[in-house]
Amino acid sequence: MGSLSPRLQHLRRTLAEIDPNLGPQFCEQARGVRLGVGAIDAALGGGLACGALHELAPVAPIHLAAMTGFAVGLAARSSGTSGTVLWIVTDFAAGEGGGPYGPGLDLFGLAAERLVMLRVPRAVDVLWAMEEALRCRALTGVIAELAEDVADLTAARRLTLAAREGAGFGLLLRHRASAAPSAAATRWRVSASLSEPDGFGGLGRTRFELALVKNRRGPCGRWIIEWDHHECIFRAPLSVAVAQTAFDRPDRAPAVRTG
Repeated sequence: MGSLSPRLQHLRRTLAEIDPNLGPQFCEQARGVRLGVGAIDAALGGGLACGALHELAPVAPIHLAAMTGFAVGLAARSSGTSGTVLWIVTDFAAGEGGGPYGPGLDLFGLAAERLVMLRVPRAVDVLWAMEEALRCRALTGVIAELAEDVADLTAARRLTLAAREGAGFGLLLRHRASAAPSAAATRWRVSASLSEPDGFGGLGRTRFELALVKNRRGPCGRWIIEWDHHECIFRAPLSVAVAQTAFDRPDRAPAVRTG
């Protein structure tokens, strides 16, 4: 699933012949941010799509830090070693969830000098700023943090169109999960998972339990992964389950064992 199917490739070539301006856009969207975990990248069709919006939310408020850490890892993977990431947050959300911690950013492979923080007074300002930033090709990633549920279906569609236009990689972080419809390419529920101690009995690698509840590119599923801060890549320490494809309601697909 890491490459496009022949039928999809033919369709994109046909559309590009109809409108030549669509060609570069499709090439940008074909890129993906690979997590480094084979089962997840395969389910995502090669990785998280660029030129798209992705939503993250904690399973419970106590897992807000875990969701944020997962987002930082994704942003680091999208920006390589030199790309710039914009983080947009309201004053209220910054006061409730805190701000990024410099040494922690370094462990996730996102140097503080490559991160630009933008604080705005209102949640609607976050949506406006994210929409404009996703059109900016000077940014390799845009993170927007919302403590209030103001990103409705219309707002998500606008963000998706902006990401498609600028080939932006957008991460919308909700402090609370929403059951409302969304135009995002993927939706994730994130929680912290118990890590294994290192060889000296100290803290082991940071682990996340992920639930992919919406996936436009393929099946949904649940995984436990960990972050390797030496290689700046996610790894799968355990056997995982992946949901079978369900095109009508992918978030309710049954889980099947993959290993």
